[in-house]
Amino acid sequence: MKQLVVYSSRSGNTKKLAEFIFSRLDGDKEIKPVASAPDPSGYDVVAVGFWFKGGQPDPDSQEYLKKCTGVGKLFLFATHGSAANSDYAAIGMNRARELAAGAQIVGDFDCPGEVSAKTLENAANKDPQPAWLKDAPAAKGHPNSDDFYKLAEALTEAGLIEKRQPPEKGMFV
Repeated sequence: MKQLVVYSSRSGNTKKLAEFIFSRLDGDKEIKPVASAPDPSGYDVVAVGFWFKGGQPDPDSQEYLKKCTGVGKLFLFATHGSAANSDYAAIGMNRARELAAGAQIVGDFDCPGEVSAKTLENAANKDPQPAWLKDAPAAKGHPNSDDFYKLAEALTEAGLIEKRQPPEKGMFV
């Protein structure tokens, strides 16, 4: 089974999730940044990771997701400056699903990701300020071991990895 992990990462948060997913997959696998990612049609499993810009996947990821419409098993993952389980995150993930319409989406995962000081400053100077800005301070230090634990659970539920023991939250770095 050929597997591909593709990611777009502005601050390194989504790349961390991509590398974690890659490390957990068994068998024939590749990992590529979205800018150099191959056509997804030659793969049995594709995991696509992105960050949110304006409440949706970043532009490069949007273009790649459109190519994933025929993928047999697609797993979506994202990082963002908003709170976990926020409306902002749900809207962004739904947009990703729309872009990949036709693919068999087997699961998804999103978590907060630490936002750079420059990005925070730029967002604070916008009028109106982005909805996620109020949540950004809580994203500091993410993704963390709890996020990686939850990602492993999501990958297991999607049938992409087998559950490994011991299932302790602190086991992921």
